Amino acid sequence: MRVKTIDSKELKASPVFGQLSFDNHEQIVFCNDEDTGLKAIIGIHNTTLGPALGGTRMWQYNSEWEALNDVLRLSRGMTFKSAITGVNLGGGKAVIIGDAKTQKNDKLMRRFGEFVHSLSGKYITAEDVGMATHDMDVIKEVTPHVVGVSESLGGSGNPSPLTGYGVYMGMKAATKYKFGTDSLEGKKVLVQGVGNVGEAVVKHITEEGGHVIINDINEERLEELSKKYGAKIVLGSDIYGLDIDIYSPCALGATVNDKTIAQLKAKVIAGSANNQLEDEVKHGQMLREKGIAYAPDFLINAGGIINVYAELVGYTKEESKKRAENIYNTTLDIFNLSEKEDITTHKAAFNIAQNIIDTRKRENK
Repeated sequence: MRVKTIDSKELKASPVFGQLSFDNHEQIVFCNDEDTGLKAIIGIHNTTLGPALGGTRMWQYNSEWEALNDVLRLSRGMTFKSAITGVNLGGGKAVIIGDAKTQKNDKLMRRFGEFVHSLSGKYITAEDVGMATHDMDVIKEVTPHVVGVSESLGGSGNPSPLTGYGVYMGMKAATKYKFGTDSLEGKKVLVQGVGNVGEAVVKHITEEGGHVIINDINEERLEELSKKYGAKIVLGSDIYGLDIDIYSPCALGATVNDKTIAQLKAKVIAGSANNQLEDEVKHGQMLREKGIAYAPDFLINAGGIINVYAELVGYTKEESKKRAENIYNTTLDIFNLSEKEDITTHKAAFNIAQNIIDTRKRENK
């Protein structure tokens, strides 16, 4: 088992510093184990508010640089997600390079857990794309620095339902801001990506009377949810010009970019995917100029971190749901602040989160 850790000083002298998504990360850990085939990267962005918490994503990246860029962006996003959500946690994330369907096994998970444990609690892992509650249970066999484990083991279980509920709350708030009512009844909503979180979003919209269109690379999954919720299936990637009211990206990031914004007819963007804007400044402004109400992703997808934070502080399920429900109010506050200060919603949310971090940093001195 080999681990290479790069701290903030070394980062400035390494090729990592040239990465577009590098933003003064505190530490990057490169994990390699020949016996299990594990190749992973742990990114710790900021621990001002507390230990860095963020899920582990297993994905077949095209290159190690692509994986590094992803973990940099994701860990940074977790810093601001935790801050704006009001939890005493910093921002971190991990990625495992590989196909979760064919390469993931318990031995690999235990080895990854050992790397997490070597950080002595500075990083706490959880579930993300390509991972499941069972994987967290296995990781817990070798380290206590994991959340999202099974309820039978004292954990909070799968965070996806609460994540989906928070996205639904943020979507309703954005709808209220844009259309004058938060009712989704009769609204045409495109949900791109129907994993566990995406399904939860589809469920809530359908129950309120919305018309859901679903899109995913997994056609079998699409058929399953179409039958379950009566959703319309649209295949392929040519989806952004559809006649819809709301676009809900619930797969991977960077789907809001030059090309897609030009096509979008939706008046609201509200989804669970991290880093939806390919360029936060440029594309946030383009959405604003086009009159599209964008609910910042790191705000409305915070239900997951609320869910797992309960394991650390002892919240009840009722308290966790109440906190996720408050995403509605915070989202409306962000839209109002954006309008008042003549800035994008992403900038408004970022400013609030950064102010919380800066205040804590001054208090700690």
